[in-house]
Amino acid sequence: MRIAYFDCFSGVSGDMCLGALVGAGWDRAELESLPRRLGLDGVSVAVSGARRGPFAATRVEVAIPVQQPHRHLHHIVDLIAKADVAAPVKDTATRVFRRLAEAEAEVHGSTVEKVHFHEVGAADALVDIVGACEGLHRLGVTHVRATTLRLGRGRVQSEHGLIPVPAPATALLLRGIPVEIPAIDFELVTPTGAALMATLVDDWGAPPPFTIRAIGTGAGGRDLEQQPNVLRVIIGDALPVAGAATGRVAVLETAIDDDSPQHVAALLPRLLDEGALDVMLAPVQMKKGRPGLWLVVVAPPERADALARTVLAGTTTLGVRVREERRYELPRRAATVDTAYGAIALKVATLPDGGERAHPEFESVRAAAERSGRGLREVADAAIAAWHERTPAGTG
Repeated sequence: MRIAYFDCFSGVSGDMCLGALVGAGWDRAELESLPRRLGLDGVSVAVSGARRGPFAATRVEVAIPVQQPHRHLHHIVDLIAKADVAAPVKDTATRVFRRLAEAEAEVHGSTVEKVHFHEVGAADALVDIVGACEGLHRLGVTHVRATTLRLGRGRVQSEHGLIPVPAPATALLLRGIPVEIPAIDFELVTPTGAALMATLVDDWGAPPPFTIRAIGTGAGGRDLEQQPNVLRVIIGDALPVAGAATGRVAVLETAIDDDSPQHVAALLPRLLDEGALDVMLAPVQMKKGRPGLWLVVVAPPERADALARTVLAGTTTLGVRVREERRYELPRRAATVDTAYGAIALKVATLPDGGERAHPEFESVRAAAERSGRGLREVADAAIAAWHERTPAGTG
């Protein structure tokens, strides 16, 4: 698995992403040709070296000599669809712009269809967003991690006059994402940078153990007194866990404080019947001190939409959060052992060291306990003892 780890100690912007990815090995000629491949006449990209504090960095600047139109989302989507870039790049870039449109619509009290993108819809944002998606694709990245985002404070000039930092759209884009607000009067995270991180980052925090392959440093447009104005990206390959396969799962979660616990609990078997791998329900304390329930569903990614609809229809919640996560999975197989209480089904996992671990299936144990009139623990212990008796020493 190829990892990109964004070190956002000085924030993030679209041009900083591009510079970091070029510095990490993305062919600068591809970036320089991107305006033409997007159909942006007269727009050009300049890549140069820069120094920010002790860092030698890569600076990317987009030159726009002619006035660009204000664009709606459908104009942006059409440009991306016609662009000479790979299909996965088109898909990801479109998702980034949809996030921007949703944030802008909320800020202005409008709809996604009516929003004018203003600054974020200009040609430089198209180059920044499509370019960042293409750079990650070309570098073979399949998993993105990032540090906590540092936002800055103060004010920034916009088409609407002075607005506070973080900008309204930036703040909305970063809901649910870990942030800091240091005592730096500067817009460290731009709306474009926020949209890229909110869409591209799979997990926040340190990555799993990995081997570093390349490091790129992208320069921001200005020097800062307090710290170097750069974004670093570290590209590497995750170290495999012996004996474990990696897979992707969707995690759906919602918190509910106005529904009957009996009704929510009754939904769990249905979710499992509809393809969930696991379902969890835990008590939580919510706003205003209200007791509530935290519902978590783990499922194959392709079942996420259907299961979200089931949760929305079957509870009083107004929203379900969905994300994809990577997980290590031990190989497993089914087995059966004979005991004094009858046959018991087991689930047997192969461990990283080559050994095996067996666990009795609960429904099988319960059926045997009811038949024999013995306790559940006694029957389960008998199944494990039978497994060890039939498994040669050192392999179980």
